[in-house]
Amino acid sequence: MTSPYQLPVPLRRPAAEPATAYLVVSGDLRPSANIRCWPTQQQLEADVTAALGRLGWSASRTHAFDPAKQHGFIDSQRMGIEVFKTIPRDAPLIVVEAVWQYSHHVLAGLRTHEGPILVVANWSGAFPGLVGLLNLTASLTKAGVGHSALWSEDFTDDWAVDGLRRWLDTGTVEHDLSHVRDLPPLDESEPEVVLGTALARQLRDEKAVIGVFDEGCMGMYNAIFDDELLNPLGIFKERLSQSALVAEMLKVTDEEAAAVKAWLDERGFTFHFGTDEAGELTEAQTTSQFKMYIAALRISDDFGLDAVGIQYQQGLKDVVPASDLAEGLLNNVERPPVRSRDGGRELYAGAPLPHFNEVDEGVAVDALVTNRLWNAMGFDPATTLHDIRWGADYEGEFVWVFEISGSVPASHNGGYDKSYSMRQPPMFFPLGGGTLSGVSKPGEIVWSRVFIMDAVLHVDLGRATVRGLPAQESQRRLDATDRQWPIMHAVLHGVGRDQLMARHKANHVQVAYAPDAGAADRALLAKAALFHELGVVVHLCGDVKI
Repeated sequence: MTSPYQLPVPLRRPAAEPATAYLVVSGDLRPSANIRCWPTQQQLEADVTAALGRLGWSASRTHAFDPAKQHGFIDSQRMGIEVFKTIPRDAPLIVVEAVWQYSHHVLAGLRTHEGPILVVANWSGAFPGLVGLLNLTASLTKAGVGHSALWSEDFTDDWAVDGLRRWLDTGTVEHDLSHVRDLPPLDESEPEVVLGTALARQLRDEKAVIGVFDEGCMGMYNAIFDDELLNPLGIFKERLSQSALVAEMLKVTDEEAAAVKAWLDERGFTFHFGTDEAGELTEAQTTSQFKMYIAALRISDDFGLDAVGIQYQQGLKDVVPASDLAEGLLNNVERPPVRSRDGGRELYAGAPLPHFNEVDEGVAVDALVTNRLWNAMGFDPATTLHDIRWGADYEGEFVWVFEISGSVPASHNGGYDKSYSMRQPPMFFPLGGGTLSGVSKPGEIVWSRVFIMDAVLHVDLGRATVRGLPAQESQRRLDATDRQWPIMHAVLHGVGRDQLMARHKANHVQVAYAPDAGAADRALLAKAALFHELGVVVHLCGDVKI
């Protein structure tokens, strides 16, 4: 049948070549990061290609190195869409990640791909490929896209090779998830269950507001929670623009910023200052960060926020130094006092204003819940997220490197006198700014993650011990990752390395300290009860006493 109209030409895709896996590579949105990370990415691709060759398969890279850009990453959503137009729809597809990547660069293509999908990363702390993998697998889980995942130092070890062989043969790789179990029926007479239930009902009835600065610009689809999922919990979004944050910063005086610095100096906080703006921390950079801290509190007060998230990425990174120092200050109980614009009121006096870094709304829910619960139990409510960055054995046990760009509260490091600020790496932070950094103190923590699976909210809860490693080993781990960033040496209870990687539905993990092991167990029980009452599906991970 003919048409009088000009019809589009149907898209014709090539047929898949036999015994061929098609490779796509998602990257950062920042050219400096993509250029710096490109050699590491090339090595991983060579390792994966060699592993495929040993199994009798070929690798077909679906997009070329761009000599003008000096890298071969997919670096925008539009580019990803165009690349996927050239890929056979039913071909075996491997997403190879040695770096942090923005999930939406490839999500459009992955949503409609009909062949098996495998996401792989190199087991290395040098660049955040493992973090990028967890971001993408969590995003695919939220999107309902079937996928598998593997990780290896060089894809020559038996575990990774066997997993790759299974995926090539069957299209899937199954991992050991025996550490995960559903929440059993709770004893409603237990004091912690009573507390968690009461706090959940209060949240649902009285409601809370979270401030979201520029949702989604960090490239984490998994971190965007729809209102339809949040509102039944009693949580509502105040959508804010980071341009408003910069505008408010311009109203803060130099004297107000200097008062924040003086407060930190009095408490022994260390600034690693230099004079080179391009590569060192300067007082001008920290002055801007202190103004952001003050501005964030004032805007939060304007809107009556219960938690706030700043997303230091596209746009904001080009006009002001990093947000991380401000974020860490917000998360601490003891922090520099900030008054209202007229000088009359201290804002959020004697309390943290929970900050969810990178506007991860799973963290927002968790931080809000943890803050209220820990306060009710009389514990330090300082809470934060870390990237699940990397890990290695130390004296017979596997010790994770939990590490983030600088949003930790000082109490997690043992105080301001055990905390310091270093300039952020230029490839991620062109205008500099410092961290709120340190080595997390030994102790007992509850870890958790709120995530979306099957279109509903879930939470994984577990226990861990933070180890105090020798200074030399801490420095080795910092040098193997990002030495400027705060680090936590975490040993998970009853959860193996590969079990966490296979199960965790986020690049972030939420952590909060308890006074001792017994207190941490009670806090976890109360948290489970709270989430259960809110209607969130609760899972216990590893050795958890309930």
